[in-house]
Amino acid sequence: MQVLQVELAVAADPAQVGRARTWVRDRLLAAGADPRAGYAETLVLVVSELVTNAVVHTGCPAVLRLALPPRSGPVRVEVVDASGAPPLPRHAAGDATNGRGLELVELLCDRWGWYPQESGKLVWCEIERCGAGPDPAADGSSAVEAEMLAAP
Repeated sequence: MQVLQVELAVAADPAQVGRARTWVRDRLLAAGADPRAGYAETLVLVVSELVTNAVVHTGCPAVLRLALPPRSGPVRVEVVDASGAPPLPRHAAGDATNGRGLELVELLCDRWGWYPQESGKLVWCEIERCGAGPDPAADGSSAVEAEMLAAP
């Protein structure tokens, strides 16, 4: 089985997060995947969270990697940054505007983890394509989005 493996260099600028989301959507389209599929929306959200963590918490460039099997199997995301500090999920207060990224990764991914590398760390996650991510709600938004909107 041949796997599409691509990577994107990400500058140490929070504006690069939007570029990373667009890049992932473009790679999905190029691979013939439906960018509106539940797993694809989940993938874009997870990439956004991991790239944000890398550039905001390290202040250094990062590398985003995507491994996409042709028809089935998990999509793998890797983000390499220059910090050796482990990623630590936090539990944000209800009115906090940040601090939920790794909680989302943990909730939405089938597997995730990290390991140190000589010049920093690699954070990875896998999302199964079959039944992965939230099912679209009747109004077209994801179940997670609907839950977030309903939260007090």
